Amino acid sequence: MIRVAAVGDIHMGPESQGTLRPSFETLPACADVLLLAGDLTRHGTPEEAAIVAREIKDLGVPVVAVLGNHDHHDERPEEVTAILRDAGAHVLEGEAAIVDADGARIGVAGTKGFGGGFVGRCAGEFGEPLMKEFVRYTRRCADGLHSALKHLDEQDCDARIALTHFAPVPDTLAGEPLEIYPFLGSYLLAEAIDTGGADLAVHGHAHAGTEHGMTSGGVRVRNVAQPVIGQAFHVYHLPGRQG
Repeated sequence: MIRVAAVGDIHMGPESQGTLRPSFETLPACADVLLLAGDLTRHGTPEEAAIVAREIKDLGVPVVAVLGNHDHHDERPEEVTAILRDAGAHVLEGEAAIVDADGARIGVAGTKGFGGGFVGRCAGEFGEPLMKEFVRYTRRCADGLHSALKHLDEQDCDARIALTHFAPVPDTLAGEPLEIYPFLGSYLLAEAIDTGGADLAVHGHAHAGTEHGMTSGGVRVRNVAQPVIGQAFHVYHLPGRQG
């Protein structure tokens, strides 16, 4: 059994320094990997990233992360990424990481993702250049996620996980105002997950959403935004490869 701990939207700043570390230090006893689903900082400053880095450094389990929209706000995502990587985290954007846990190979494909909406109520690549670029950016994120998942399919992984910040399905947005669904996720992410193949999809971003959902292809989706799960992290269990 593979144990996956996950949380997103921890939004750390100076006054929250040290608040998660005691809980994170229990991870080796209950989880094989920690996934961070974006919005790790409040405003995306290197100073805030350094606070997150101290929370996750030397935990005794691998840490895999994607950035969220808050982590881009100060327009220094490369610096935020470098600080988290220096603390030992795998920070993904259209990339994959494989971590080992008790002999199991856990593959994680990650992207921040973006908005655009869901089937029947979604933006299209039509009209003004800004609208076209909005959708094309989402598509590039989804294409990167798909490529990363396909890469993991060739790596003999025991489990494959899709890690995003934005939501791939509307199920896990239940509780959010319908008017903002297009800004919370995109069906293109779900298409990438279903065609690329995954055992679990994890995201954040929707603070007032719902934990449980599923893609049309039957992949379990979990919204792990901290306001949704109400704790430092939640642990999900995957059976791994049989035989």
